[in-house]
Order: sequence, then structure tokens, then C-alpha cells
Amino acid sequence: MIVFPNCKINLGLHIIRKREDNYHDLETVFYPVPLCDALEVVHASKEETASMPIIMRGIPVQGDANQNLVIKAYQLLQKDYSLPKLQFALLKNIPMGAGLGGGSGDGAYALKLINEYAGLNIANENLQQYAAKLGSDCAFFINNKACFGSGRGEILHPIELSLKGCWIVIVKPEIHISTAEAFSTIDINKHQNQREENSIKNIIKLDPSNWKDRLCNDFEDSIFPKHPLLPAIKNSLYQAGAVYASMSGSGSSIFGLFRFEPKLKDSYREYFYFEGLLN
Repeated sequence: MIVFPNCKINLGLHIIRKREDNYHDLETVFYPVPLCDALEVVHASKEETASMPIIMRGIPVQGDANQNLVIKAYQLLQKDYSLPKLQFALLKNIPMGAGLGGGSGDGAYALKLINEYAGLNIANENLQQYAAKLGSDCAFFINNKACFGSGRGEILHPIELSLKGCWIVIVKPEIHISTAEAFSTIDINKHQNQREENSIKNIIKLDPSNWKDRLCNDFEDSIFPKHPLLPAIKNSLYQAGAVYASMSGSGSSIFGLFRFEPKLKDSYREYFYFEGLLN
């Protein structure tokens, strides 16, 4: 059985406060994007049960394979259910360290895949609870529809938002931004007085052509000065005709929304590039 875990973009991202547990409360809108990995599961043979339970191809994945969220999803369900020995194969197309939630999507889709493959009949609401244990934005990928996220990103409220017919361009240069770096110089108080007037919930109701000077990602304030290539890419997407452009999550991918098919691959041939039609 095979599934195709997609990625997401953040439409606006406000850092609200630092919590006592050292996490941060935030608010954002998650939107699914049809840039996908491929994840397959089969019953493990006797030989495979003693070897690595996941085979990975495509974009290289750093770190211990046994720490991959696909394996963690299996281990999480294994605590509550009697699962067969499984073998996973993951083809990575979504770049890592991009703010696109590629690893989170893999983990969430693994939960859904195991649920169906093993006939567990776990309801989506309960799958979301499992996904939230894997990571802050994993729960989004269970229902995989536009939603407003708060808390660490795990508190989700569906919203009426459709970007169907819009083209998206994603550009990811060879810049790695750790979560620690993203939060290290964030000024939580900088925009607090503007929050009520510029609520993401209100801005997102406007036509995307009105988002440019209203819908902001707070991480850009701290990350762009350190990595000037990123605002340069953002500006170039506007110059190419994007109605809205932003960094996704804590970066380092920059996306642009277009009313027409942009065909910009030659302009960004040095970087990871994706162009597709949103659903």
C-alpha cells in the first residue's frame, strides 16, 4: 500500500508568547500544497525484521533512520495496538529544513497508512491526537485541509479558504535554518499592538492580492537580516508577478502565489524549485 504525503505552507505566522515549557504559542493558517513524498508499507519478511525497518531514497535524509517520524508513528501506535512487523519505503521529494512540514507530513501519513493497512479503524480525531504527539504541525496533515492553527500549531480550526486555480512557486536555496536559530532573535513584542487590527483570521478573508502588506511571517524579521538571499528571492517573486509571497514557517523556503502559470524554473535553476497548481 502506498500514499503520497504532501507538504504545507504557512499563510501568516505570528509568535504570540513564550510558554513556561519553553515552547511558543503561535497563530497561523496551514494550507496544503501538492508537492509530495511517496510512502509505501508492506509486511516485513523474516529477513527484514532484523534489519532497518525503513528504506529511504530521493533527497538524502540526515540523522538516524530509526528516529524518522515514520518509524516513530509506528512505535506510537504499537504502544496501544498489536501491529504486524512492517517494512516502510520512503521516497523524499520535499526538501528538509524548508518550513514545509515534509517530515511532519510523512509522520502523519504513516499514522493514516498503518491505520488502514492494519485495519485499526482509528477515527481521524484520535489520529490527530496521536499526530500531535509526533510534532507540533503533524496533526494538520490528518485532515489535510486549510485551517487556523494555534497553540504550538496542534490546535486546529477548519476555515473556509480556497486557493484553487492559483499557481504556487516554491524556491528553497541551500540555507539551513534550525528551529533554535529561528526563535533565538525573535522579538515577540514587536507586533503585539497590531495583532487585533491585523489578525490573521481577518486578513485571510481578503483577496490574496490584499495580503502583501498585511499577512506577515514574524520569523522574517529575525531571519532575513541574517540571510539576505531570502528577501531577495521574495522580492524577485513579486517582480515576476506574484500576488503574494512569503517565507513558509521558519524557512528557508520562499513561496509565491500567482494568477497565471509562472514558468520560472530557469530563473532559479541553482535552487530547489517547485511549481504547481493548488487545489
